[in-house]
Amino acid sequence: MTALRKTKIALTPKTAPFAIRAERASDVVAREALLDACFGDNRHMRSCQRLRDGRAPAEGLSLSAVREGRLVGTVRLWHVSAGGIPALMLGPLAVEASSRQLGLGAALMDHALAAAKARGHRAVILLGDAPYYARFGFSAARTGELSLPGAFERERLLGLEFCDGALDGAWGMITATGAPLPKTKAVRGRKAKALLMPRVA
Repeated sequence: MTALRKTKIALTPKTAPFAIRAERASDVVAREALLDACFGDNRHMRSCQRLRDGRAPAEGLSLSAVREGRLVGTVRLWHVSAGGIPALMLGPLAVEASSRQLGLGAALMDHALAAAKARGHRAVILLGDAPYYARFGFSAARTGELSLPGAFERERLLGLEFCDGALDGAWGMITATGAPLPKTKAVRGRKAKALLMPRVA
């Protein structure tokens, strides 16, 4: 089991503090604009998006980062079955370019993982850059027999166990298990100029 890392944020006169809180309905337009800017117009075609389409995020595990009254970061976790083993899928994680030097991405990760562990979840999976996410305890050690719908890079499929052995025997296709969303049109925000760093699909 990997201990959660605590993020230290150093504030200088040139940096403004940020707050991480539960996502609100009023965040949706800004969140969609941030995701469009970070991932591009084709983000809805990504493999992990197929696990999110038509599903609600896991309860209490949608977080927003706010700086100077505006949304500058977002992360969500989703219920999935990892070859029959209950787990969470983390993503997308997005941070506005002007805020990434504040350590906001790491703070969002720490908050999200701590909240997931506190709610009794046993494992989290994501598709992301291994060198970055290793600092949070993610590795490919338990995900080698798992697959995603559609094309993906094997070395970027990573897992984190809150409990030793939580992903033992995980094999096969990762599938969505979250509650279905009501059939409504998705709210789309206007595009913003932002960059994602680090990137998680």
